[in-house]
Amino acid sequence: MIEELSEREKTILRCIIEDYIHTANPVGSRYVSRKAEISLSPATIRNVMSDLEDLNFLTHHHTSGGRVPTDKGYRYFVNELMETDSLSNNDNEILSTQIGEIDPANDEIYKEVSKILGRLTKEISIVSQPYLSQGVFEKLELISLSSSKLLVVVSVQSGLVRTLLFDVESGISRSILDKITGILNEKLSGLTLTEIRRTFLERIGDVHYESREIMKVFIDSIDKIFHDEKEGMTLYIGGTTEILSQPEFDDTENYRNIIELTDEKGIVVHVLNSLPLDINSAVISIGSENKDEKLKNYSIISTNYIAGDVNGKIALIGPKRMNYSKMISMLNFTSKIITEKI
Repeated sequence: MIEELSEREKTILRCIIEDYIHTANPVGSRYVSRKAEISLSPATIRNVMSDLEDLNFLTHHHTSGGRVPTDKGYRYFVNELMETDSLSNNDNEILSTQIGEIDPANDEIYKEVSKILGRLTKEISIVSQPYLSQGVFEKLELISLSSSKLLVVVSVQSGLVRTLLFDVESGISRSILDKITGILNEKLSGLTLTEIRRTFLERIGDVHYESREIMKVFIDSIDKIFHDEKEGMTLYIGGTTEILSQPEFDDTENYRNIIELTDEKGIVVHVLNSLPLDINSAVISIGSENKDEKLKNYSIISTNYIAGDVNGKIALIGPKRMNYSKMISMLNFTSKIITEKI
């Protein structure tokens, strides 16, 4: 439980954090005393800053230097003090225009959105493809491409499609493919892909089928055909060049860490899956709140977009000094555009 602060402490803490977010420089009492909304002497401000440091809301790098926020200070700021910025007209226009030009039927939309967000935010931007396994099964198609190649097409009600190619030992007639397609469509209708994966063998147990080879494809590859993308979600990452312009990356160790982070998508997948799901608002994880050691110096903001009956994630990873209010507005607006477009 975080301590409640006095109005004076809140005002000074907000002032310090907002200035540090914009300048990346430690904030001293003389600077705070010059702010119009603070009519206190530098000596009084120093006492308040000292109290905030004792409560672990602030810290300092050098004895005579100014203060910088701690993870606890950022958390209090985000929860209690931050006001959400409206998206600027320029950012609004860029997002609307550039995302609007992308063909929603093409998977490139996720890759392009990650690039656009990276350029605008100067943070690592992540866009996942929708979690198809949440969707409700609509239909299955089996297409013989050659005597040894079988294409399986799975569609969900949101309009999203998964295609997989399998090797088979011998040619299979169109009539048998049609018959098996009809049986499977009837048996699996109305289920989510997750439910199908979990109960497939039970549902086909009483089926007498003419081609055991096709059914063997499904039985052997059930996790692949109806798999849960949370284990192997498809991520698109942008902003890897842009984030290096931030002052934190003048330090070669930070530079190396962020490059390793973007190379190891497994870490990012794990982190995104570990964040609590909130369909209605952005979720923020700050520094030490992140479970992976490589993310202790970073914050993550994540939100969801909706595509029919499924959803995907959009997230930003950046220094704890990120402009939380602006980044939340950026993600929420991007989510709205994608939801309307897909």
